[in-house]
Amino acid sequence: MMNEPSSAKPGRRSRLTRRGRLLLFVGTVVVVVIAAVLVTLLLKETKEEKASLVVPEGWRASQVYAAVDKVLDKTPGTTRKAAGAAQLKLPADAKGNPEGYLFPATYPVDSKSTPTSLLSYMVNTANQRFGAEHISSGAQRSGVTIYQMVNIASIVQAEADTPQDMAKVARVVYNRLTKGMPLQMDSTLNYALNRSTLDTTAADTKIDSPYNSYQRPGLPPTPIANPGEAAMNAAINPSPGDWLYFVTVAPGDTRFTADYKEHQRNVEEFNAHRRESGSG
Repeated sequence: MMNEPSSAKPGRRSRLTRRGRLLLFVGTVVVVVIAAVLVTLLLKETKEEKASLVVPEGWRASQVYAAVDKVLDKTPGTTRKAAGAAQLKLPADAKGNPEGYLFPATYPVDSKSTPTSLLSYMVNTANQRFGAEHISSGAQRSGVTIYQMVNIASIVQAEADTPQDMAKVARVVYNRLTKGMPLQMDSTLNYALNRSTLDTTAADTKIDSPYNSYQRPGLPPTPIANPGEAAMNAAINPSPGDWLYFVTVAPGDTRFTADYKEHQRNVEEFNAHRRESGSG
């Protein structure tokens, strides 16, 4: 059995000296201050990291510019001007136009983000993705440059909804290019007219624009949107086929054919469906 120390006196309680109380007070203040600083930094970090910019597949550069202006709370037109002045790492064929290279993805936004930094992030991401070996190999197989491949993918992105249809649309593009036929894609007219519609008139097909693929052979001078992975995969792996025409008669029903008369019948069915639905 342990005996109590002989010096212990029952009933007596220890008390802090004045110096001890001062040290305890100072220590408490320091802990409170450090905790407040840590909380402030944590809140600041959380606030900065929660913002993001989502660039969907198929957006045009003009849409991306507007979204950057909004997320950074800039005056409309700020990002467009920044794009013209920024030294973005674009192919020489792009001639400084980032259309097609503002890669669709979700980008983090914080207090240090600027229009130039976000555009550079997108272009660098595109260069990384488009520089992959399977992309360059696909372009070589098809006899086009990577920039032309992105151009084709942008048309595919605008014209088709499913990966299966994308691969078929890509084949139509290649078949028409091989035969020297105008692409005759409504999506390029929509780009020229800065719109998005299924209604193309005869007057539309006669507009004076390098993006008028009804009048001008070959690809448009730049991509017409920013394609995603699925459209790029379709462009490098088009479905085998002799198709020269296609039309989406109804959602989920896109008809491909090499016969012009059959295509005309499909177009008539498309127009009838539009009239019945009240959208024509």
